[in-house]
Amino acid sequence: SSGINAEYGDIVLEMDELNDDFPDTDVVLVIGANDTVNSAAEDDPNSIIAGMPVLRVWKAGHTIVMKRSLGVGYAAVDNPVFFKPNTSMYLGDAKKQCDALLEGLKRHYGE
Repeated sequence: SSGINAEYGDIVLEMDELNDDFPDTDVVLVIGANDTVNSAAEDDPNSIIAGMPVLRVWKAGHTIVMKRSLGVGYAAVDNPVFFKPNTSMYLGDAKKQCDALLEGLKRHYGE
């Protein structure tokens, strides 16, 4: 158990609710996603994922993407978000990377 007492209704938002927040968000951490955060769905009318609903993470101040590699997702489409100037790629095993990130934050903030 996480020890957090929250109703899912309090923490689960609809995609359009999240998308409205991204321009005012400093940092977005994407873990393991590819097609669902692919800007080609909106920016490339010739893409096979054109028109697919996506999370517009690229509109945040900075996007950090955790993935094993720069490989394509299920739709086999390159993701331009990975190469945007406000995106950092954090490649490797997500569990190990999240644990390392958490430890670094705890050290930094003295917890």
